[in-house]
Amino acid sequence: MPQLILLNKPYGVICQFSPSPPHASLADFVPIKDVYPAGRLDTDSEGLLLLTDSGPLQAKIADPKHKLPKTYWVQVEGSPSLSDLQPLLTGVDLGDFITQPARVRIIDEPAHLWPRVPPVRFRANVPTTWLEIIIREGKNRQVRRMTAKVGFPTLRLVRYAIGDWSLDGLPLGDWRAETVAAPRLVNPVAEVSKPKQRGRRGPNKTR
Repeated sequence: MPQLILLNKPYGVICQFSPSPPHASLADFVPIKDVYPAGRLDTDSEGLLLLTDSGPLQAKIADPKHKLPKTYWVQVEGSPSLSDLQPLLTGVDLGDFITQPARVRIIDEPAHLWPRVPPVRFRANVPTTWLEIIIREGKNRQVRRMTAKVGFPTLRLVRYAIGDWSLDGLPLGDWRAETVAAPRLVNPVAEVSKPKQRGRRGPNKTR
């Protein structure tokens, strides 16, 4: 059975196992060999990161063709109205691609959210707003680019959930292991048996 690790990644932790000073790495939090990230999470983003020892499971989680929803809590600068957020609901042109329609709503600051270290830098007399944004893509810094495009820069970004997996009951910096069923392969020859190892070596590439 494939092994799946859920990690609540802190701000500033690089999404790879190999050392990369001055950043902490995944090896500082997950003492398990032969698991690799299923998708990425920016160094300056926080929250849920999934790791696995199964190539097919990694592909099912990370590959956009499987369309797993990713839920983000996003603190933005300013006070957007629903009409301000409308472009995100229909798809926004980011220059190199047009996003798929997202689900977006204004929320209260999430309960029990941990303080960020270092704290977010706020501008005096400028309000902030929390949004819940759900997308099924995962382009480079996509959520940050989406909110900036509509005029409300992201100050803090926390990934709360990927599919049915979430941060519920998982304190910052902690992890838990789950055993999950192996994905059913449509084309076993095309699938790899081990996960890609981008998270253990090479430069960090924000996603």
